[in-house]
Amino acid sequence: MLEVELASRLGALDLDVSFAAPDGVTALFGRSGAGKTTIINCVAGLLRPDRGRILLDGEPLLDTGRGIDVPRHRRRIGYVFQDARLFPHLTVRRNLLYGRWFAGSHQRRSGLGEVVELLGIDHLLDRRPGTLSGGEKQRVAIGRGLLSAPRLLLLDEPLASLDQARKGEILPYLDRLCREAGIPILFVSHALDEVARLATTMVLLSGGRVAASGPVGEVMARVDLGAAASEVGAGAILHLQVVGGPDAHGLTLLTHPAGEIELPGVDLPPGHAVRLRIDARDVVLALGTTRLSGISIRNQLRATVVALGAPMNGLTEVGLDVTGERLRALVTSASVEAMRLQPGVPVLALVKSAGLGPDAALPEGRG
Repeated sequence: MLEVELASRLGALDLDVSFAAPDGVTALFGRSGAGKTTIINCVAGLLRPDRGRILLDGEPLLDTGRGIDVPRHRRRIGYVFQDARLFPHLTVRRNLLYGRWFAGSHQRRSGLGEVVELLGIDHLLDRRPGTLSGGEKQRVAIGRGLLSAPRLLLLDEPLASLDQARKGEILPYLDRLCREAGIPILFVSHALDEVARLATTMVLLSGGRVAASGPVGEVMARVDLGAAASEVGAGAILHLQVVGGPDAHGLTLLTHPAGEIELPGVDLPPGHAVRLRIDARDVVLALGTTRLSGISIRNQLRATVVALGAPMNGLTEVGLDVTGERLRALVTSASVEAMRLQPGVPVLALVKSAGLGPDAALPEGRG
């Protein structure tokens, strides 16, 4: 586990944060200028804050109160920047082996062959960086970082400089990396779709402060974040499993403890785990728990109201518990009053299939 407490004034940024990043992939998420890159630069040892503590698995990397500041080359942290920063005069193989050289006497977690297979770069080994696409360069940079035997891997917006096609090229490899690397990963992004696909934990940053932290789905579903709520949008994540399909109507059936979802445009095998992003505007509420008939919305999940957001422009966000997971619905404040919605009220959350395009379903590799 990574534990971070930092306070520093850096230019216009007044940073004051405290959070824990458990095993898995933790996303630092927020708008530009929120403090994301400053934080990972402090973790890497590239910046020194005015005061703070950074512990990795209980070992202090930084403790300004005790005068501890482990040099960056001794922290054993892999860092992948927005630009790959490969050596242009070296082949891909030699760039990778340069990372391995940094492992020194530490036990190498992965061999060259394992990393090459993980990232699908075997066919690139004899090429030089100038001949690679942006996505290929980033995969090589990630491989170099892994071969340095890091205790923690930092990814600073590795997709930010790529166009949509190159992002589509590298995302499956990043997804596999996050599942199989076997080390904690701190992932910086301001793209919610990347966070929803790759991360297990989210630290939401706003103006140099932590607005919320916790499992990605729970943070996205909170209705009490005030101004920071706009940064995570109005969506939430449910974890489902494919039952079968597509059927004659092109719908794939997914199951959840609270009910079933029919999803258009997705072809995944039965048993496949899926993360499903659901926008609050695509959720309609009905009182009670009895399935409705004679209605075009077929996706009906049993839920309980757990929170109400502050009314804004005639609309109110409703926080829902869906058999242990969180969902959001955006309804008129008049409906909240008429339905007497309050925490504890049982409802049906009706999810519009038409609002769930194929990009809403994210293959889930972490269970």
